[in-house]
Amino acid sequence: MNILIWHVHGSWLTSFVQGPHTYLVPVTPDRGPDGLGRARTWTWPPSVVERTPEELRESEIDLVVLQRPHEIDLTHAWTGRRPGRDVPAVYVEHNSPHETPVDTVHPVAGRTDVPLVHVTHFNRLMWDNGRAPTSVVEHGIIDPGQLWTGTEPRAAVVVNEPVRRGRTTGTDLLPRLAGAAPLHVFGMGTEGLARHLDLPPELCRTSELTQDRLHPAMARCRVYLHPVRWTSLGLSLLEAMFLGMPVVALATTEVREAVPPDAGVVSNRPDVLDDALRHFLADAAYAERTGNRARAAARARYGVQRFLDDWERLMKEVTR
Repeated sequence: MNILIWHVHGSWLTSFVQGPHTYLVPVTPDRGPDGLGRARTWTWPPSVVERTPEELRESEIDLVVLQRPHEIDLTHAWTGRRPGRDVPAVYVEHNSPHETPVDTVHPVAGRTDVPLVHVTHFNRLMWDNGRAPTSVVEHGIIDPGQLWTGTEPRAAVVVNEPVRRGRTTGTDLLPRLAGAAPLHVFGMGTEGLARHLDLPPELCRTSELTQDRLHPAMARCRVYLHPVRWTSLGLSLLEAMFLGMPVVALATTEVREAVPPDAGVVSNRPDVLDDALRHFLADAAYAERTGNRARAAARARYGVQRFLDDWERLMKEVTR
């Protein structure tokens, strides 16, 4: 099939385009949010091809994968076809509802012609999906390999824009947790985080790395810390498990489902998280054993082939 999909979430899309189809990714001269084109920091196969809005109008399209509300009108404007009516379409919701955790109505809730696909069961439960037919396709991760060494007695944290997102990503919890384990915070917009949190630089190191450099740097840290209060299940958490890292995380959203009891410590009690971080830093062998179980659990549930198989079944159903 020819699948029209915007480059919105690079990590998720990197797994999605490993399938057997041709993926038409819009590109605009400014390579802005609606026309990023092919990825520059991820490796995508040749089956991902760029199309300008003018080219899309003449392109054969078998399925549209929507990810943002305005893409419904954008598809019509750029292709002349209405999603769900003139061309089959699905809407992938990557996030948990932000305005209110139980009363937020989804943008396609009033439609029955565009199936709504959530990435976690928690998200499907919390959104008001209305009349939209819903399903869940859990994340799939391309295995980066068991890279964990744990040579650095630090906790790795991966978060973009931690200052702006604040309590949502648990940024306010980091000063306390840094008292149990020095942090290395990876992600966009992390520069100046230590100063913002009034932490000495040695307790809050920051880096913004490309994906190929990020995984080895994460894996040198002894443990992965996930202090996020309210977002969808972070791909970085699953990637850490694939790397063989033990996990210390808040028991929020889908985390309890993703991290089995023997793969780390999941709790909403700060004192429990403190103790877990100290234990992993003090006992590298314990961290290694726990990380091995985390990797095994992630591979069993979040492998990329299972993800692609789930999507293949769904796409056949939508386009048949």
